[in-house]
Amino acid sequence: MIPDALTQGQFDTVYNFLSLVIAAQLFTAVFLLISLPRILPRYRQAITVAIVVCGIAAYHYFRIFDSFKEAFVTDAIGGAGDYVQAEGAAFNEGYRYVDWLLTVPLLLVELIAVLALSRKIQSQLLMRLVPAAALMIILGYPGEISDDNAVRGLFGALSTIPFLYILYVLFVQLTKSLELQPEGVRKSLSNLRWLLLLSWGVYPIAYILPMLNIEGANAWVGMQIGYSLADILAKAVYALIIYRVARIKSFTDDTEFARIEASHGDFAVTAPSR
Repeated sequence: MIPDALTQGQFDTVYNFLSLVIAAQLFTAVFLLISLPRILPRYRQAITVAIVVCGIAAYHYFRIFDSFKEAFVTDAIGGAGDYVQAEGAAFNEGYRYVDWLLTVPLLLVELIAVLALSRKIQSQLLMRLVPAAALMIILGYPGEISDDNAVRGLFGALSTIPFLYILYVLFVQLTKSLELQPEGVRKSLSNLRWLLLLSWGVYPIAYILPMLNIEGANAWVGMQIGYSLADILAKAVYALIIYRVARIKSFTDDTEFARIEASHGDFAVTAPSR
């Protein structure tokens, strides 16, 4: 599906969106690292995982960015002209799958960790979600690299099975655990599940485009934009919501901690009254 050539505008669009993702992931990780002391220790595991996720994503987007620049070149003076695939170079879409294989299970670990459930319940949820997330990515890759629509459809269908199972756990089994959370964070935690569903929904749409004979430079550029926006939502924005939940729960658990933090001033979260 990778096009043979891109216009100047198409090249600049992909270039700028890849740059945007790098900045979003990198500086979200920096912000969370600096902010770790502003939550209680019991919730720092969730934020640490979020930092790792954003760091992994930033690294792979650097690799994707370099691969894109090497794959498409122009002979035009000043770089103002069509970009064609460089001889002996190709855009490596595999970096995305390596990234997803690592980060998608960790996104679910973030959610479970910030709930601070009992060790038994936490282990049960992780044993269901993490293998299913890894299997979803592994099964999708053979179809992604195949030019045969039958193979693509087969592996797309297979990867959908663990995806539906993850949704079942998140929206059915996890609901009971959400009811045990402080009232102030229930809505945010529920929204996190919908954010995952919304952002993950971009990937299967891009996956089936070749099966619908939707190809060419515009389709490929649109896919890169979709992947980029989905990764920002599913990792950077998701991590910031996790951080907000951890802050609120820290305040609810420890009124003295809430008082000290309130004395420092906080534009996003205020200490709850009892």
